[in-house]
Amino acid sequence: MKEVMAIIRMNKINATKKALVEAGFPAFTACKVMGRGKKALDKEYVQAISESPEDSADALSLIAMGPRLMPKRMLSLVVPEKRVQAAVETIIGANQTGNPGDGKIFVLPVSDVARVRTGETGETAIDEMNK
Repeated sequence: MKEVMAIIRMNKINATKKALVEAGFPAFTACKVMGRGKKALDKEYVQAISESPEDSADALSLIAMGPRLMPKRMLSLVVPEKRVQAAVETIIGANQTGNPGDGKIFVLPVSDVARVRTGETGETAIDEMNK
């Protein structure tokens, strides 16, 4: 089993939820998070400095504050190993715009899982496709 953890844009959460459900991944957790990527400067700040001298002071003051944390969504789902690629492709398909900030997907090992209601363990506890 693997945990697929995705950090995505806030405005892509509904499309991602719909895509995951349609692909057979109805169970996942989502939460609001704040973060940033490795990009040092926002494109609009650099443009403001180069295009408009009167706006350059404002842009420089924003840059001086350091990298901003951006609101994002974090999704987490645990899937059988054989379905990891499908989950990753589904998330990419719903979120890929080709622009910086589209997000990241991490795949992590999961040693075991237990369904609290029934006591089921292992893949039986997570694979909704086998129900």
